[in-house]
Amino acid sequence: MRKIILNLAGILVLASALAQNTLNPDERKRAIAHLKETENNLVSLTRGLSEQQLNFKEDDTAWSIAECVEHIAISEKNLIGMIQMSLKEDSDPSKRSEVQMTDDQILGLIESREQKVKTRTEFEPTNSFGSYAETMKTFRERRKANLQFVKSTREDLRNHYLQFPFGLIDSYQGILFMSGHTRRHTDQIKEIMSSEGFPN
Repeated sequence: MRKIILNLAGILVLASALAQNTLNPDERKRAIAHLKETENNLVSLTRGLSEQQLNFKEDDTAWSIAECVEHIAISEKNLIGMIQMSLKEDSDPSKRSEVQMTDDQILGLIESREQKVKTRTEFEPTNSFGSYAETMKTFRERRKANLQFVKSTREDLRNHYLQFPFGLIDSYQGILFMSGHTRRHTDQIKEIMSSEGFPN
């Protein structure tokens, strides 16, 4: 009987430890809400735009709205891929001190349009989906899958990490970065729509 009690105690301790390494309810709720909000804003803003509006460019170096949305759709896959790769490594609480930015700072950094950054080649739009409708469909499918991951994951996202040019972030912050990235380019789309010469 004593052996059974000890085994049960061990199971409870293990379960408690595992629970502590998963997202807390507020973290999960925040990420889900932000992912839903940025998706809805993008879809609402671009709904009903004509082909001329979707493909309008201020100049030869600028992206069109269609290209911005394609970039978001590509990033949705690439960024979650980076997060999934980070989870293949062992969790490492000892590296927490190397994460210098808060969640709010991560969102502030990626959402700000003040500093322009040239994207990496694998994130560049190349009409890879064939049409704007297919591009938006792909983005929404990927966002749905990523939302489901955030809703259900039991992974220790806080003790897995991603290395970015601006520093080390944890994998939960990688989720916020992905969502904030959508807002960044939604704001870019607003800039395009307010530019001189944008088709009515």
